Amino acid sequence: MKLTIVQTGAVPAPLQPHFIEYRLMFREMFASTGADFDYQDINVEAGDSLPDPAGLEGIVLTGSPAGVYEDHAWLPPLRDFIRGAYAAGTPMVGICFGHQIMADALGGDVRKSERGWGMGRHQYAVQQRPAFMADAPETLMVACSHQDQVITPPPGAAVILGSPFAPNAGLLYSTGRALSFQPHPEFEDDYARALVELRRGRAPDDVIERALASFATPSDSALVRGYITRFFEGAR
Repeated sequence: MKLTIVQTGAVPAPLQPHFIEYRLMFREMFASTGADFDYQDINVEAGDSLPDPAGLEGIVLTGSPAGVYEDHAWLPPLRDFIRGAYAAGTPMVGICFGHQIMADALGGDVRKSERGWGMGRHQYAVQQRPAFMADAPETLMVACSHQDQVITPPPGAAVILGSPFAPNAGLLYSTGRALSFQPHPEFEDDYARALVELRRGRAPDDVIERALASFATPSDSALVRGYITRFFEGAR
């Protein structure tokens, strides 16, 4: 199976000497599950053109510092691409900004949350267990990094993961071919910590310190990585 990784943002400039690109984080994420996928990379933020989504085998939409409400030339074509993939039934997964732009393109409401910054390892309640998550525990601990949230899910999207901070943190669409998560299973802890540190002076000090302390809690990212792999393998 070939996955088309649509990169929608870059690692912040101060961190680029120390960490790989988002597209490569996803390749390493799938490799960690034992998946044997092939890959095609498209960097829409850098101006790459999007292919016909109906001809693709699987799509991953990465995170980005951009907001869905901002004025970027690449956002309208990306929305059209998402709608085309959804209509064609092309398996599609969005993470963080990918989660948000999928919801935005398909009729949901995405905004900067009044709850402020979400950083560090957060606990999410599993609210539904589709087949690829049949063995999921009651809660999952996964790193996040965001201010924007899906406030209202699109029609036909069921909430499968949520928390008091991010009630709509995981969505599975009624076609069974579109899945998205607000947290970042592709992030290793060293990168997630570096993002927190980078936001000193932008986010409140108490939020920064709680986020850093949260990494003492064991991660469930490996489980979420497995669920995403199963989702794609089940959609072959």
